[in-house]
Amino acid sequence: MTQPFGARLHDALDRRGRLCVGIDPHASLLADWGLPDDVGGLERFALGAVEAVAPVASVVKPQSAFFERFGSRGVAVLERVLATAREAGALTLLDVKRGDIGSTSQAYADAYLDPASLVAADAVTVSPYLGFGSLAPFVDAARRHGGGLFVLALTSNPEGAEVQQARSDGRTVAGVVLDHLRELNRGATPLGDLGAVVGATLGAPEEDLDVNGPLLAPGYGAQGGTVEDLRRIFGAAAPAVLPSSSRGVLAAGPDPQRLRDAVQRGNDEVAALAP
Repeated sequence: MTQPFGARLHDALDRRGRLCVGIDPHASLLADWGLPDDVGGLERFALGAVEAVAPVASVVKPQSAFFERFGSRGVAVLERVLATAREAGALTLLDVKRGDIGSTSQAYADAYLDPASLVAADAVTVSPYLGFGSLAPFVDAARRHGGGLFVLALTSNPEGAEVQQARSDGRTVAGVVLDHLRELNRGATPLGDLGAVVGATLGAPEEDLDVNGPLLAPGYGAQGGTVEDLRRIFGAAAPAVLPSSSRGVLAAGPDPQRLRDAVQRGNDEVAALAP
C-alpha cells in the first residue's frame, strides 16, 4: 500500500508550495494560445501546460469535462496528462465531481482511484448529495489505494445554497457533510485523506471548516478569490487550504517559463497561509 494521500499531500505542500494548478482546456483558452478547438489543440494545450507546471506545482487538477467533450480521443489526452504530471512529481487531483449509488459508485471509484486504471489519480472530487453514505465505495477505495477525496461541501455558485444551506437536524446540509469528514479523519496525522471543497469567494460560512483534512478552495485568483478572502473564510483552518487557480496560471501560456513563473507567483502569494 502506498503512503496515505494526506501524508503525501502534506509533504508536497511543504516542498513545492500550496497552489493547486487547474488544467481546464476551455475553448476560449485554446483560442488565447492560438490553438484550434479540436483534439489537436487540446493535446498541445493540455500537454504543454502540464509539462510546464507539473515539475514545480504540488498538485495538478485536470477538469475531466473539458477532455471528455472530445470523446475517446480527449480521454486519451487526459490519460497522458495524468501520467505526465505523475512523472514530474506532482500529485494529481482529477476534477470529476462524481456521485452515484451502489455498483455504479463502485465503478467510478475503481476508475479513478485504482492504480490499475489509465485514468486513476491521487485524488478525485466527489458529490455527497445522494447522501454521504453513497460515497462509501469512494472512501473504501481511497483507503485501500492510498488515495484522497475532495467532497463538495460549500461551493461558491449561487445555486448551491438551496441544497448546501438547507437545514437537517439543526445543521446545514454542508455542515453535515463536514461533520462526516471530520469523523472519518479523526486521529489522522499529519493530515487526513478526505477533504472538502469550499469556494474561495464565499461570504462568511457558519460551519466549522476544520475537518483535519485538506480544503480545496477553487475560485482563487482570476475568479476573484484573494489571500484575504481565504483568511476570512477559513480562519484557523487556513493552514489546510489548497487554493486552486486555473485561468490565473494558464493565461500566462503558452510560454513554459511564463507558466512556471505564474505558479511561483501564486505559491508566493498563498505562502502566508502556512503555519
